[in-house]
Amino acid sequence: MNNVLHFAWLVPFFPLLGFLVNGLGRNKLSKSAVGVVGCGAVLLSFLVSVWIFLQVKGGNTYVAEYFPFINSADFKIPFAFQIDQLSSLFLLIITGIGFLIHLYSTAYMHEENSAHFARFFAYLNLFVFSMLLLVMGANYVVMFIGWEGVGLCSYLLIGYWFGNDAYNYAAKKAFVMNRIGDLGFLLAIFWMLAKLGTVSYGAVFSQAAELTTADATIIAILLFVGAMGKSAQIPLYTWLPDAMAGPTPVSALIHAATMVTAGIYMIARSNVLYSLSEVAQHLVAIVGLATALFAATIAIKQNDIKKVLAYSTVSQLGYMFLGLGVGAYTGAVFHVMTHAFFKALLFLGAGSVIHAMHHEQDIRKMGGLKKKLPITHLTFLLGCIAIAGMPPFSGFFSKDEILAAAYAHNPIYWGLGVAGAAMTAFYMFRLYATTFFGEFRGTHEQEHHVHESPSAMTIPLMVLALLSVVGGFIGIPEVFAKDAHALHHFLSPVLVTEQAHTMEHSTEYMLMGISVAIAAIAILYAINKFSKKPELGEPAGLGNVLANKWYVDELYDAVVVKPLHGLSVVLKNVVERSGIDGLVNGTGKLVHYGSRQLRLLQSGQVGAYLLAMILSIVVFMLVWFNDGTIMNLLNKIVK
Repeated sequence: MNNVLHFAWLVPFFPLLGFLVNGLGRNKLSKSAVGVVGCGAVLLSFLVSVWIFLQVKGGNTYVAEYFPFINSADFKIPFAFQIDQLSSLFLLIITGIGFLIHLYSTAYMHEENSAHFARFFAYLNLFVFSMLLLVMGANYVVMFIGWEGVGLCSYLLIGYWFGNDAYNYAAKKAFVMNRIGDLGFLLAIFWMLAKLGTVSYGAVFSQAAELTTADATIIAILLFVGAMGKSAQIPLYTWLPDAMAGPTPVSALIHAATMVTAGIYMIARSNVLYSLSEVAQHLVAIVGLATALFAATIAIKQNDIKKVLAYSTVSQLGYMFLGLGVGAYTGAVFHVMTHAFFKALLFLGAGSVIHAMHHEQDIRKMGGLKKKLPITHLTFLLGCIAIAGMPPFSGFFSKDEILAAAYAHNPIYWGLGVAGAAMTAFYMFRLYATTFFGEFRGTHEQEHHVHESPSAMTIPLMVLALLSVVGGFIGIPEVFAKDAHALHHFLSPVLVTEQAHTMEHSTEYMLMGISVAIAAIAILYAINKFSKKPELGEPAGLGNVLANKWYVDELYDAVVVKPLHGLSVVLKNVVERSGIDGLVNGTGKLVHYGSRQLRLLQSGQVGAYLLAMILSIVVFMLVWFNDGTIMNLLNKIVK
């Protein structure tokens, strides 16, 4: 038995302990103590994760069962962790990026009072714990526990500033839309239990061949519905841009390394099920590609620095699903990793800008920050180059792998993917040029106070910038060096249904060249245009449509929200108040009225009581002797 088995539980335990310490001690601990506990917990998890990764890399994988979670005559579901190549990689991403975000938060959130500061770090630790539970679970039920945990934590963190009703609405929107997807996940679990009698990964995947094509398709699509909610795919994507209501470190944590990657992880983990259903794979690819393009068009006209990055996240998630749909599971996971590097960098860089601008987020009111924020500027630039897919930065290798697989699957997918990549390069460098070039467009007070962020914020930026530059070399394609794709070889024992996409090296070089050339043209055009003449006015025409996000929120409001609200008003007024409440309250009123009238019979007058007795006797006799006896007796008396 491998010794790692005894210590794997420490990875989620440390953040859980940090949550308990900071949460229970929020009114007593100093900010320094809170920061040490919050950051230290995730750092310890990262160190254990590194050790586990090294053990797994050496060939050691295992399933650790701790106790029976559900135990019945028909089936057993243990509380178990599965440590293998896929989960160990995600552990490094979650804890590594998570630690840098925690460290950054110690400076970014320093203005909060001690109790709220501790509450924030408690929520962050709980978020990391839930995500670790999600990726370490050895069955879909444990995954679902972590799945719901990150949903709860997203609600708490997005609505962290609960004094603002708009932020509370954004938190509720995220929570409700995720519940829609979670229903699909639950139904998939129930379907597996009905057809296979188990939800443990090993048993499900070994028995998957026994499923009919219809059952495999239903399970795969229901799992994808769950992934659509967590990973913000059409039509369940609108919560993610609104999640910007939370503090910027929250945006980085949700958008980079944790919550939104949960859907990617689930489908990659379930690759055996998806290999049994071409319908499900096509659906994943089409929805992912549509999301990538749709979100990219919206990002082109956003002026809130965090909203641009939010729609960029939605678009990049679409690329990951495109990779999953065409069978390039390694490429999708690879893009999860590189995206975690440069998107965390970009969000934290945006936070540094917002911090310097005293919470201003409109890029039209910035400009000229290149000299005032040298570290933030340089690291942000490196992040923009990486996400644009320029070689040899990390985004180039992961994006190219997905596009190459898309071309092998369907050249139309590749063409649309390249169009999306061009838009990505354009809107990111529009954001960069408008923010850092030109003249400063803020107030004199803002200009006077603009300064570089403290080291607790800039050090994570520099680390992430380095990873954004060199992180892609782990997945160098074989077109450059034989057997070079280390990540593919590492993940191959888990991603067993990876589809091999073979093509001529000349074709692959051509595809790379076209995508890089188009992205480079978009970059140069954006820098030339927006560094000299940024868009400061309100957009018009199609630009206004894009700025208003294709009016999708308004459509949902008109088609879903308002009809449901109207139905709830009818049910409240007609069914509840007039029906149920009317019946209950009417019964009470009837009893009250009847008792109030009957009490009048108790007058206290003896004569009235005697009269009532005599009348009662007469009525009794009339009722009892209803055969005419009384009438005969009365006739004899009269005669």
